[in-house]
Amino acid sequence: MTDDRIRRIRPSDVDAVIGLIEGLAEYERAPESCTITAEQLHTALFGDNPALFAHVAEADGVVVGCALWFLNFSTWEGRHGIYLEDLFVLPEHRGSGLGKALLTELARECVRRGYGRFEWSVLDWNTPAIDFYKSLGAVAMDEWTVYRLDGEALAAAGKLT
Repeated sequence: MTDDRIRRIRPSDVDAVIGLIEGLAEYERAPESCTITAEQLHTALFGDNPALFAHVAEADGVVVGCALWFLNFSTWEGRHGIYLEDLFVLPEHRGSGLGKALLTELARECVRRGYGRFEWSVLDWNTPAIDFYKSLGAVAMDEWTVYRLDGEALAAAGKLT
């Protein structure tokens, strides 16, 4: 059974989702790192070749939560999966089931499309989220370490010679 509070994002939701992304950056103690614009998000979601997808959660007709995701691919399984980039519900709406409903809808998306995995990352200090994910049956991939190139290191590694 689907939850009528959850739906795919619409272009008219972009500004609200920008506010949620900024709220997530604040929660994750890195608001200065959040520089996305509404135009960038709109293009990523609704441009000629969208590679980002989103669902929103509504309460009384107002967007109060979101899940932004993209496709990954398992070469071992030979099929796609979903990578959840961001999940955020406004603090005053936490505990209402909206976070679970967003995750459930993405799991359904995986099942409907025959995808093999649904993955995401969580900060190691975010105990409420970790406990929530475990309650759903999610398993930590502790043996894996995430690496990232960005800023000057990315520019140096990607320098064209």
